Amino acid sequence: MTPMSNPRSSFKMTAQRDDALASAGTSRAAVGKVSATDVSVFYGDKQALFDVSLDMPDRMVTALIGPSGCGKSTFLRCINRMNDTIPGARVDGKIILDGEDINDRKVDPVLLRARVGMVFQKPNPFPKSIFENVAYGPRIHGFADNKTELADIVESSLKRAGLWKEVADRLQAPGTSLSGGQQQRLVIARAIAVSPEVILMDEPCSALDPIATAKIEELIDDLRSQYCIVIVTHSMAQAARVSQRTAFFHMGAVVEAGATDEIFTNPRDTRTQDYITGRFG
Repeated sequence: MTPMSNPRSSFKMTAQRDDALASAGTSRAAVGKVSATDVSVFYGDKQALFDVSLDMPDRMVTALIGPSGCGKSTFLRCINRMNDTIPGARVDGKIILDGEDINDRKVDPVLLRARVGMVFQKPNPFPKSIFENVAYGPRIHGFADNKTELADIVESSLKRAGLWKEVADRLQAPGTSLSGGQQQRLVIARAIAVSPEVILMDEPCSALDPIATAKIEELIDDLRSQYCIVIVTHSMAQAARVSQRTAFFHMGAVVEAGATDEIFTNPRDTRTQDYITGRFG
């Protein structure tokens, strides 16, 4: 296999757009690191998402909330083109990452998924050592020129994931030997090892105990200063704790989106009010 190029080079930074934003006194975060416009998803003849438009700012956590089956995870998978892997799936509309349409034919989905990392509901470490779990991405994408650089990336990623002190003396142990919470932090370390710009999290704490959940939430809060994070959660309390923006999904559409404190204290739509107060969902 030929080495893959640095995934960050697969997209050109839109300098003109940045200059225009700067001259207008507007930050990239304000307009969205990722912006979805009229995104609809079809699985064969069944439509799962209906014209979803949503901005997800940089260096913030955007929480996607709503009842089961409302399209939250389907939308999340659109952002790194995971739906491409599902036979019969079709995505309409646009998803823009730093000014570029991720569904453009020239975009390599493999390189896109290095830029847009994914953490799933159930921890899924590779059947490899702790070290090799983290080293896998940087190695195949050519991020390190030698073993020393690779070891530095592994150590840095584990430290950023809050796991280094717990595993530094057993890097050759299987990743699956860790506890559930540790495995989830290992998966996060694996995701950030390839220097992503966006991290997607699909209910990352649903299989964890309260102590492990608290550690993951602390980690999310630490990481948001460096990444655009989008998290699907069924926990209203978790959304309120970790996110700065929230979008409420219902029946495949976004009912409303805005600052988290406003969504939870002063929702504009009665369906949002009913959901966050437990009347349905």
